[in-house]
Amino acid sequence: MRRADYQLVIVGGGPAGLTAGLYAARARLRALLIEKGATGGQVLVTDWVDNYPGFVDGISGFELMDKMTAHADRFGLEKVFSPVTSLDLDGPVKTIRLENGQALTAESVIICTGAGPRRLGIPGEQEFAGKGVSYCATCDGPFYRGQEIAVVGGGNTAIQEAIHLTKFADRVTVIHRRDTLRATRILQEKAFANDRIDFVWNAEVSEILGDADGVNAVLLRFRDGKRSTVPVSGIFILIGVVPNNEVLPLEQLETDEIGFVRTDTEMRTNLAGVFAAGDIRSKPFRQIINAAGEGATAELSAERFLSKQE
Repeated sequence: MRRADYQLVIVGGGPAGLTAGLYAARARLRALLIEKGATGGQVLVTDWVDNYPGFVDGISGFELMDKMTAHADRFGLEKVFSPVTSLDLDGPVKTIRLENGQALTAESVIICTGAGPRRLGIPGEQEFAGKGVSYCATCDGPFYRGQEIAVVGGGNTAIQEAIHLTKFADRVTVIHRRDTLRATRILQEKAFANDRIDFVWNAEVSEILGDADGVNAVLLRFRDGKRSTVPVSGIFILIGVVPNNEVLPLEQLETDEIGFVRTDTEMRTNLAGVFAAGDIRSKPFRQIINAAGEGATAELSAERFLSKQE
């Protein structure tokens, strides 16, 4: 008799989950990928990917994820589209509960739930969410044609998205709490050369101001204590990510101080038969390419684990 419904369940369908699913389907495992929305994760809302090997001229995030999904589908990967409400990962049989109440069991699990945008946690942020406050330039950029907007952040995502937003906005003001950017040099060069982008250094947004029509300004606090108000009709907050760990059994899993899942180099967590890959992992760099590599590693580790259980 089978010990569980599946040999392997992959929770999350971003680059890590899709790669793990591709490998599992090719290995002919009884495998299932569960995704709450559309496969592709955060990459779906990335305007342009210029650093994924093999695509010399770059590729849109949507198209890259469409190709990854089609590749996994070619090998017959089984998928279910539903939010997961809880996981019990302790013991030899893992239980995954779906929103409709269905409980699935698996001998092994790969967690690929990813990460989401970090919030500033300031007055006006929640009030004007969707009314001038955005965390996705690709999603909302077209709403700001001919307008003046702000971008908060200094990393790769913030600067890449600031450049993208100049396709629509007349003026993009990048607000950064330091006096130098963290983005890669090539992105910095492109941003500094763009005459639609201005920079405000050593400043933090302390409040987002607006009215019934939406955002109309941001209040800045500088390192030297000075304050100023910058009129804008939108603000894009791109300051990093937090783990999507709401459904994970954090009392069972070992995580770092922020809540990202700790693994070893083979993507093994502290629980036997449980692996993690992609942005949910505790690690210094979050790129599409290392997410895909981790997905492959996690699946191969799961295969090894399963072979020892037979």
